[in-house]
Amino acid sequence: MRRIALLLAGVLLLAACGEKTAPPPVVTGPPPPDKLSYIPVSFRQLPGWDTDRLAEVIPALRKSCDRLTQLPTSQVIGNNGAGGTAADWSGPCGALRWLKLDDEAALRTYLQDWFQPFRVGNGHGDDGLFTGYYEAELHGSRHKSAKYHIPLYARPTGWPAKPANGADYPARAQIEAGALDGKAQVLLWVDDAVDLHILHIQGSGRVLLDDGTSQQVHFDGTNGHDFLGLGKILIRHGKLAQGETTMPAIRAWLKAHPGEAPALMAENERYVFFRFMAGEGPVGAFNVPLTAGRSLAIDPKFIPLGIPVWLDTIDPDGVRLQRLMVAQDTGSAITGAVRADIFWGSGETAFAKAGRMSSRGAYYVLLPAQRSSPVAEISPVIEPAG
Repeated sequence: MRRIALLLAGVLLLAACGEKTAPPPVVTGPPPPDKLSYIPVSFRQLPGWDTDRLAEVIPALRKSCDRLTQLPTSQVIGNNGAGGTAADWSGPCGALRWLKLDDEAALRTYLQDWFQPFRVGNGHGDDGLFTGYYEAELHGSRHKSAKYHIPLYARPTGWPAKPANGADYPARAQIEAGALDGKAQVLLWVDDAVDLHILHIQGSGRVLLDDGTSQQVHFDGTNGHDFLGLGKILIRHGKLAQGETTMPAIRAWLKAHPGEAPALMAENERYVFFRFMAGEGPVGAFNVPLTAGRSLAIDPKFIPLGIPVWLDTIDPDGVRLQRLMVAQDTGSAITGAVRADIFWGSGETAFAKAGRMSSRGAYYVLLPAQRSSPVAEISPVIEPAG
């Protein structure tokens, strides 16, 4: 019996040796935390520097300058004073007032005279994700009717803008079932629940009213519940496959399945409240109106709000996107040193671009050449190239 056992053991050993064994799974931990670096470069090293139509960005930059020059002169710009102080911006912002938009050569010379570009890194590379957003457009009325019957709520009186504990407040399904009836002001009535949900995600928008006017609305707080993206919800239920969850595809599916859409959308328990806004376009976190194709949402822990940023990525149609932008907004999903959201404007064309935008790329900040706060504190000490 022992001999038989040994023979069997030998056969099993040979069989095992003849089999291909899978390598052990690679265990990876969370990515290392971002460690900001600004590497000085020359303007000639900015990809596409000579091809951008700079006149398109000057209005956005002037809006930022109006804000920067209103700040106390000693106020630091950005986390750790990466953008210097407000006083450092008085020279470049003052010179900007005299530029003519029809003189591209003068605009390029102005930037080269007043600014120093820095390539932004996160401590483990300088490649990041660039997505898009837009100003949502809805159809609505100031009066409830059979067509316009879905409420667009103001934040209830006494509710904090960012509740610390969402469990103390009703979730989306409860609110849509009437939990706020008589407890919160209805700003407007709209006709489409899917479009309203997208407005909740975007945070600001324009309602085209049945009296021929329009009304800007802007984020004014939430119910404190966690956000769950519609794409994840639809993938989880097998409605869309991984890679199909662009915003246009998500909206099309939800509108094509009105019987299923309400319950699925309710799985995103976060509910957003709004306030009326007057004036020009949606206003970003820097408190200036956003400029289509030129305003950028960034993570203010790494990139100072208000400053010019040179972008190098690919647009939703596969075309190289190399242009000067201005950091004028933030977003809850925009986190990290190399991460940004491009504002594409309003309407269906902007929706189509924003909803399909998801590209890798890099960017560079443009800071005043003369700063009272050294960027060297967050950067390797490297002399500007060329």
